[in-house]
Amino acid sequence: MNTYKLTLLALLAAMAVVGRSVFAFLPNVQPVTSIIIICGLFLGPFSAIILAILTTFLSNMLLGMGIWTIWQVISWGIIGLISGLLGMIPRKIPIFLIVLFAIFSGYFYGFIISLTTYQITGKFWPYYLAGLPFDTNHAIGNAVFIILLYPIISHFLKKYANKRFNLQNTN
Repeated sequence: MNTYKLTLLALLAAMAVVGRSVFAFLPNVQPVTSIIIICGLFLGPFSAIILAILTTFLSNMLLGMGIWTIWQVISWGIIGLISGLLGMIPRKIPIFLIVLFAIFSGYFYGFIISLTTYQITGKFWPYYLAGLPFDTNHAIGNAVFIILLYPIISHFLKKYANKRFNLQNTN
C-alpha cells in the first residue's frame, strides 16, 4: 500500500467520521456505509475493510464504544468486502445497481447489528423486527448518500483506480 492510497483512506475515514457525527441526530442516517461501498468499488476489498475498521473505531471514540463496535466492524467489513469484489468486475456497474446494493446494505447492517442482542439476551427476532424502521432509515440514507457522494468521490478515486488497473494489466 503506497502513500497515495493511505492518504485516500485517511481522507475517506475523516469524511466518514465527520459525516457520522454530523448526522448523529438522525437515527441510522449517516454516510459511512456509502463511503465504504464507494471505497470498495474503487480501491478494492482490503482498503474497504481497513476503512470500515478505522471509521468504526474513530467515530465510536466520539459517539461511544460498546459490544456493538465489534458487530459494526463485522457488518461494515463484509459490506466493504462485497463492494470491493464488485469493483473487480471489469465492466462498469450502473449507478442504479450501486444504489440497490446500498439499500440492501442498510438492511444487512441492521441484521448483523441485531445479532448483538442475540449475543447478550438470546433473543433475536423481537429486536430485529423493532429495528426495521431504523434499518429503513439507514437504507434510504444510503441511497441518498450514494446518489450525492458517488459522482464526487469517484471523480477523485478514478485516477487511483486507473493507475491500479494499468499496473495490473502491464504485469
